[in-house]
Order: sequence, then C-alpha cells, then structure tokens
Amino acid sequence: MGAVAAYARPVDVTEQPVPARAGAVGGLLTACHPGPAAAVTVLVTVLAAAAGHDGRGSLVVAAAVLAGQLSVGWCNDAVDAARDRATGRHGKPVVSGAVGEATVRGAAGVALVLAVPLSLACGPLAGGVHLAGVGAAWAYNLGLKVTVLSWLPYALGFAALPAFVTLSLPGSPWPAWWVVVAGALVGVGAHLGNVLPDIGHDLTVGVRGWPQRLGPARVRLLLPVPLVAASLLLALAGPRPGGSGPVSAAAVVTAVVTAVVGALLGRRRTRVPFAAAIVVAGIDVVLLVWRGAGIT
Repeated sequence: MGAVAAYARPVDVTEQPVPARAGAVGGLLTACHPGPAAAVTVLVTVLAAAAGHDGRGSLVVAAAVLAGQLSVGWCNDAVDAARDRATGRHGKPVVSGAVGEATVRGAAGVALVLAVPLSLACGPLAGGVHLAGVGAAWAYNLGLKVTVLSWLPYALGFAALPAFVTLSLPGSPWPAWWVVVAGALVGVGAHLGNVLPDIGHDLTVGVRGWPQRLGPARVRLLLPVPLVAASLLLALAGPRPGGSGPVSAAAVVTAVVTAVVGALLGRRRTRVPFAAAIVVAGIDVVLLVWRGAGIT
C-alpha cells in the first residue's frame, strides 16, 4: 500500500527537483508515488487472476487497489508538505511548486471517495477489508508514522491485500493464514526500506517512528529478516504439490539474495532497499502462482 504498498524519504543524490513547468498533471503524477502504486496494483491483479477471478473481477480489483494506492500517495505528500519544505526536499512536487498542496489534498480525497464504491463492488466483506487497509495507510500518514507503531499500518495494509482478493471470490473464502502473515511480513520489510533514506532528515523534524528509533545501521541489518521470512513461509506452509520443491527453493534463494544485496547497497544507494522489498513481493506472488496451491 504506496506504495501501499504499496503504501512515506531525505534528499539524496538521486532525487531531482520536479520542474514547475511540468504542470499540475505532471506534479500530481509524481506526488502519487507512481512506482509503488503501480507495483502494488500489478502484483495484486496478478494474484487475483491466479486466485480465480475472471477478467472483469480482476479489473475491478485492480481499479479498487489503484484508487486506494493513489489516495495514500497523495495524502502522504499533502500531509508531509511542511516537513518536506523544512528539510529542503525539492524533489517533491509540492515543494518545487509543480503542484499546489491544496490540489494534492483534493486529489487524495477524490481517490479515496472512488476507492469506496470500487472496493464495495467486490462485495461488502472484501470491500470492508480493503478499505480497512487503506484506512490504516491513511492513519500512518496522519500520525502513526511518528510513533513506535509506525510498522503496524504497513503490516495491516499488506495483509489486507490477499484477503481482499479471496473474499471477493464467490463464496467469500478467507485466505490461508500463512498468506496473510507473509503479506504482513512483506509490509514490515517495505516500511523499513521505505523509511531508510529519510531517517536523518526525519529526526530533524521530530518524526520518531520505529525505524528512526532503530537508526539506519540497525534498519539495514533488520530489513532482510521479514522479507526472507515471508518467502520461507510461502515456500514451506500449506500444500506443496509435487515438483514445486526446486522452484520454491530457487524462489527463496532469489528472495534472500535480493533482500540481503538490497540492504547492503542501501549504505550508498538509500532507495535500493525499498526497491528490493518490492522485488521480493513480486517473487512471492510468482511463487504462489507457480505452486498452484491457491491462497485459500
């Protein structure tokens, strides 16, 4: 949930100012955190199709998730505008003047309103679970990010996504517990990777969430743990059809290498760990699809 997933960073050498001439549309596209929003939407859509949704069902799921992700991204940039100005984050479109804060705030509200009927179109229970995940992400933006519970909205938001997928199927089946737990673990890893580049500047403006309290060195060491745990859980829990063993093992090894290398590269390229978390999430979705075990 971005990017949740997909689903909230200091200035580094890779962050370039958004030119004001890009206009409000370009500013809005940048302010929604397009990379994480697109990644989460694509991964959930693939999961929906693999779980048994037809084309229409997968499209509705995708639209609901995208609306939720857009609302969270825009909310984040609107709420953080004052902090971003204080820390000189000119790569943010609101700070650079590419788009107004009120415009971003309004876009967040519109996307949130659209997410409600799109989510409920998948069924009241499924829609309620998805909106609860979106609400958790908004709660992060609106205050939980500065507390020791900053990890919780990410865990809840990512755990809600597989539940949304299965509960919107005929009969509204709940997902397997191990899929929900794996989603929550990926969410925690995404939180650590997403916050890592911002820790120094966050502390200067009073943001003391869980990663900020740990400090960058500890965050880099801890970051691979929940990501690897999620992959191991998906590989080992639930039914294991014949022939899936070597593929599961290869997926876990790839996830481990990706998470560890991402954390190591985070010393110099602070945005790499978050990208690694998204890649691990993709590996986990591929693992589920390949195993053909379903997620219920």
